[in-house]
Amino acid sequence: MKGSPIYRFVFAGGGTGGHLYPAIAVAEKIRELKPESEFLFIGTKNKIEASVVPANGFNFKHVWISGFSRKMNLSNILFPLKVFVSYFQSLVALISFKPRVAVGTGAYVAGPVISAASTLGVKIILLEQNSYPGITNRLLEKKANQIHISYEDSKKYFRVTDKLNVTGNPIRPALNLIDRNEACIKMNLDPNKKVVLIIGGSGGAKSINNAIAGEIKSLTENNIQLIWQTGKFYYDQYKKYNSEMTIVAAYIDDMSAAYSCSDLVIARAGATTIAEVSYLGLPVILIPSPNVAANHQFKNAESLKKSDAAELVEDKNLNSELRNKIISLLNNEVRLSELKKNIKNFSKPDAAKIVAESAIKLAEQI
Repeated sequence: MKGSPIYRFVFAGGGTGGHLYPAIAVAEKIRELKPESEFLFIGTKNKIEASVVPANGFNFKHVWISGFSRKMNLSNILFPLKVFVSYFQSLVALISFKPRVAVGTGAYVAGPVISAASTLGVKIILLEQNSYPGITNRLLEKKANQIHISYEDSKKYFRVTDKLNVTGNPIRPALNLIDRNEACIKMNLDPNKKVVLIIGGSGGAKSINNAIAGEIKSLTENNIQLIWQTGKFYYDQYKKYNSEMTIVAAYIDDMSAAYSCSDLVIARAGATTIAEVSYLGLPVILIPSPNVAANHQFKNAESLKKSDAAELVEDKNLNSELRNKIISLLNNEVRLSELKKNIKNFSKPDAAKIVAESAIKLAEQI
């Protein structure tokens, strides 16, 4: 059945789960509020969005764009051409789809898509998940009708402040805590023992995986169970550690169960992970990736650390600090309770609803 010509929304974002899942969360909320809506996601062919978007019931088109590497390589030579071609690919897709509102999540693919949407007079919403805004959103801010940010700290990096809304980072609506015993049974773990969840982002984190592999014997000997998401690129290397005490997985489908049975989370400081653990009120050790633009993960983690809402271990100190930090926290219920309480202050559970309602209002404007 054909949807409403008014409620047509295009989403541009992907490359990583951190840029994709907030877009899906907003689209799902729009679909809930306005079931007649039509959606088009535009992303890249070989990244997470190409499989996850269709799996969530949304139409998907890809453009040629790829990221600009901070290290000099041959692919950078093609970057200007890719931007040019992706802009015209986006124009063709948007002229056909006729969206009323375009939502960009800050990934590099948002650049040509949102620029093309602006050329066609489409209303623009930008989502910024990180404390330090990415270059794509900073370049696109003049084209936006609204910019929804996750941190107060982000305001100083934008020039057009009247468009800013401190809304929070939209998260998946299906994510909720369930009974811990039930969750442990789902995950094949003993509810009477402590559980640590290790997640390194959608692609996995080599340094975290190496550190956990080096300490796995010591941790399990301390009666600590592990749920270890290695990422698909590293699973074959670490699957040998799977045991009664350690669940090793390339990717965890049931994150609600994984979070619900965990006494402590170890994670990169990506914006989506921070939004999820804040919403659920979970104690976390954040290990910022040193391999991201403008060191934005460290700035994310630092925002929480300053408010005593998370522990921070730098990547370079993993081998010397992580094991002792895990064991000391799990043996300190008072500290765990403090972290749970303080991280809740960073939760903005209505973010997806606020952005969705804003998009619908913009679509209704003539």
